[in-house]
Amino acid sequence: MPSGIRAEIKIDDPAGCVVTQAAGAASGNVQSVSKSTNPDAPERVSEEFMLEAEEYPDAFDTDVELTSIFSYGTSEVYRFTRELGRGCPCEWIERHDSPVTDVRTRGSALFLTFHAPDMEGLQAIIGDLKTQFSNLDVQRLLQSQQDHAETNLVFVDRSTLTARQLEVLETAHRMGYFEHPKRANAGEVAKALEITSTTFTEHLAAAQTKLLDAILEYDD
Repeated sequence: MPSGIRAEIKIDDPAGCVVTQAAGAASGNVQSVSKSTNPDAPERVSEEFMLEAEEYPDAFDTDVELTSIFSYGTSEVYRFTRELGRGCPCEWIERHDSPVTDVRTRGSALFLTFHAPDMEGLQAIIGDLKTQFSNLDVQRLLQSQQDHAETNLVFVDRSTLTARQLEVLETAHRMGYFEHPKRANAGEVAKALEITSTTFTEHLAAAQTKLLDAILEYDD
């Protein structure tokens, strides 16, 4: 039975990524990225991406030449050619024989989806990426099921939490609020956060609801 893991990661402003450099410069998003190699020049890679933005700069400050080749209404398709082995995030993943199945951006934040053969393989990929890109966050993990059911063993989308909700959860966990017996009560955690107990409870309830909605499933 397969024991693979589907992972989605986020890297903020990754060095060496032309796509995020262009998306960040235009304050836009990229939903589609494709690449190919020429058999006569296997050391080089051609890439295309569709950028959605309200305004486009006259030129992009990148170390490769971007050429606009097609327009879809307010979206533009750009193409560029780069040398293989540039050290971009996708290549670090592909060095582990794990193809990147989805590439997209929100501004200068890069989102990558890939499949690792097992937990050990996933840890190796994440470990290599973290040596090169410090602003890395694992967004989602989906583990293959032995009975082929499409249920989620591990699925936590941290991006659904606001920065304040995440801070409340982290502080409460660090102070032992969730332990039994508690090492800190609501008032003590609220004081550490410099908010009222009522505000703490509201943030905590909202964060827990989002997490439980992601973990639990209900029949309609």
